[in-house]
Amino acid sequence: MSGGGAIMHAPAASPDKGEQAMDQAEAPLQGAAIIAAIKKAGVDYVLSVPDLHTSTGLLKPIAHDPDLKLIRVCKEDETLGIAAGLSYGDRRALILIQYTGFLYAMNAIRAMACEQSMPMCLMIGLLGKEPEKASRDSGRFGVRIIEPLLDVMGIAFHRIAQDADAGLIAPAIEAAYMQSKPVAFLIERRPVHA
Repeated sequence: MSGGGAIMHAPAASPDKGEQAMDQAEAPLQGAAIIAAIKKAGVDYVLSVPDLHTSTGLLKPIAHDPDLKLIRVCKEDETLGIAAGLSYGDRRALILIQYTGFLYAMNAIRAMACEQSMPMCLMIGLLGKEPEKASRDSGRFGVRIIEPLLDVMGIAFHRIAQDADAGLIAPAIEAAYMQSKPVAFLIERRPVHA
């Protein structure tokens, strides 16, 4: 909510659906909800270049999670080759990058995810996206062009802004591996670690 004001609720009245939706939209995005969905999808490996947007809420907890293997790389395009190799060995991988890394890795994404139709699961942090605006309306050029680029490339995507959105992750990863198609998850808010 802009302006720094607080939402006041009458203590005796139960909130209506509009107030519940507003509370949910303003609630922090819990990294634990995303990590649980990743695990539910059978992901074994998380491939990542450290980034500011997801570091505290996702990357650090993933690094300490015994059920997930974190592979840190130097450049985002390296994640695509590793994910491809893992998929041939019947292992599932999730690529965790920032939108700038997605832009940097476009050629590898085009080749492996789109032209070779491989199950590349991209979790893209939208650092600097304004919470009150849709990604396509962002004042940040790089954020604004991500959804149109995904559309042009034919990559299905899901916006993850609330804990409830994490429920979209496991079925979409399952479909990506069943259909051998890429999928992207746009992390619209900075996840927090409880």
